[in-house]
Amino acid sequence: MAITIYNTLLRDKQEFKPIEDGKVRMYVCGPTVYNYIHIGNARPAIVFDTVRRYLEYKGYHVDYVLNFTDVDDKIIKRANELGEDVFAVSNRYIDAYLEDVKKLGVKKATHNPRVTNTMQEIIGFINSLVEKGYAYEADGDVYFKPRAFEGYGKLSHQSIDELRSGARIQVGEKKDDPLDFALWKGAKEGEISWDSPWGKGRPGWHIECSAMAKKYLGETIDIHAGGQDLTFPHHENEIAQSEANNGKTFANYWMHNGYININNEKMSKSLGNFVLTRDLLEIHDANVIRFFMLSVHYRNPINFSEELLESAKNSLDRIITSYQNLEHRKASSTNLDSKEQEWLEKIDAFTSRFEVEMDDDFNTANAISVLFDLTKEANVYLNQDHTSVKVIERFQEKIQDFLEVLGVAINQEESLLDEEIEALIEERNEARKSRNFARADEIRDLLKKKNIILEDTPQGVRWKRG
Repeated sequence: MAITIYNTLLRDKQEFKPIEDGKVRMYVCGPTVYNYIHIGNARPAIVFDTVRRYLEYKGYHVDYVLNFTDVDDKIIKRANELGEDVFAVSNRYIDAYLEDVKKLGVKKATHNPRVTNTMQEIIGFINSLVEKGYAYEADGDVYFKPRAFEGYGKLSHQSIDELRSGARIQVGEKKDDPLDFALWKGAKEGEISWDSPWGKGRPGWHIECSAMAKKYLGETIDIHAGGQDLTFPHHENEIAQSEANNGKTFANYWMHNGYININNEKMSKSLGNFVLTRDLLEIHDANVIRFFMLSVHYRNPINFSEELLESAKNSLDRIITSYQNLEHRKASSTNLDSKEQEWLEKIDAFTSRFEVEMDDDFNTANAISVLFDLTKEANVYLNQDHTSVKVIERFQEKIQDFLEVLGVAINQEESLLDEEIEALIEERNEARKSRNFARADEIRDLLKKKNIILEDTPQGVRWKRG
């Protein structure tokens, strides 16, 4: 089955056909590095890393580019507040970003370009737009003319007149039309700047990604991705700049993830419900955070609360416990199961179910449901008197394959978590009810080896660590 992607440009799902067979050129807009990232920044990092992982699982080689905006008004302001150099500030927060997303299971990008390391390409790109009549210089600033580009507004699905009605010329700007946007900003006194044909200055925000995407991936790329808030004006402006300059389609597929709400309210600094990713990582397991983010389809908004995060933890614990129960049972299993082939075929059928869901616009929420069904089937199998090592290992292999696509790691620590102990006790109770006393004794012995002491009482089983 072919992969389909919801393309924001067409507002419809399309079959994915890469420019080059077996290879995907993918660009994801990264952060402006003036502070630690919040969980809204973490969502696209996790979502599009999962897209990349699934494409690689399907056999594609993915050139994955995620940029850093390391010079910007916000960074300059932050540096002034701290009394530090702009580069010191940006470098610190780039390192922090990479540290945070690594903990969240995000794979290293093929390239992490920075604006300050792409300055000559950016200046050359702007100069080309000026020469082609799409941009103009005004007292040291350079502006792009959206009205000169036919099709402006096609990504956000707005007409140029609708966009014009909401545009304003700010104090100090010398652009011809309120809709025009800055490609180059003339330097202010004391600001960091670079030499250019229009005098000292620095790039506007939108031009950066157009130049970096072209440098690392070419004039036309397969997938361009980012948060929903970037659709307009950032991605709209990227299309206009790139297609005006290159004379080619900029990106074939546009992907945007939904917003994060905090306790059913949109996350914002003004509401005081701003959650930094690293603060969350201090108190919650990174795998749980990632699993939570993928429990909702990426295009839908996701509501964050401690209760929902705890629910995600319990769900993931059930999957991990099932995997560990398989591992514990393996030592006492044989290859004498008469229904071994039947079980192997049943397990393998889960692969196609998982892929059907992921092929459908990377529906991780439904893919996780398939994973739950797989672990339920594993629990049914473990309730048998005789089990096969080969079947158990096939169950484990599938669980690992699916979790690898989701970027969630299996904790292989020897000590058992409380939830794992409770799950084993519950399995023991069920085994006793079904008169599978061999399995019940096996679980008791396993827990004893882990220094978990069981006590059968009229009120039920109690346990304690020895």
